[in-house]
Amino acid sequence: MKRSFLIIFFLIGILSLANAQNQNIDYFIVKENLLKNEKLAIIATDSLEIPLERINGVFNFSVNGFKQELNFHDGVAVCPLQIEKSAFVFFKHLNDSGSHSNLYFIYKKNNDLNPIKISWYLLLAVPLGLVLIGYMFRKLIGFVIFILLILGYFYYSKGLSIPTFFESVFDGVKNIF
Repeated sequence: MKRSFLIIFFLIGILSLANAQNQNIDYFIVKENLLKNEKLAIIATDSLEIPLERINGVFNFSVNGFKQELNFHDGVAVCPLQIEKSAFVFFKHLNDSGSHSNLYFIYKKNNDLNPIKISWYLLLAVPLGLVLIGYMFRKLIGFVIFILLILGYFYYSKGLSIPTFFESVFDGVKNIF
């Protein structure tokens, strides 16, 4: 009798430990909150962007450098920051398996938010491509510098700072290896 209780207690302990270990967020996506209240919802997913409904609890995120404790229920958390205008938003989550980050451009039209994920490839390829074009065609160097200045102003006016730019690129390169 004691032996069966010990075995049942041991199995319950192992199952609860396995469930606690599965409470990691390695991938996430950002969508508009269903309430349409100018807030964003963060959805925990797997590598194929299938939502993980088993994620529950409080997880630490960094949103544009500001620490946020997000409360996940059934794999979804609502970021408390309201989006007033179109902007770049950098989400970063740090857990035991490392840091996971995504850069989004939140396009706001009327009261609708449309998050567009910005890949670090694109973030790096556009300026490097412009520099390469300027290097190849020396007569276009003034035009390329002008376009780079406009691109830099657009990034800056929409909230993408230089440290966030480089952090996004370095996190992307780091996740390759």
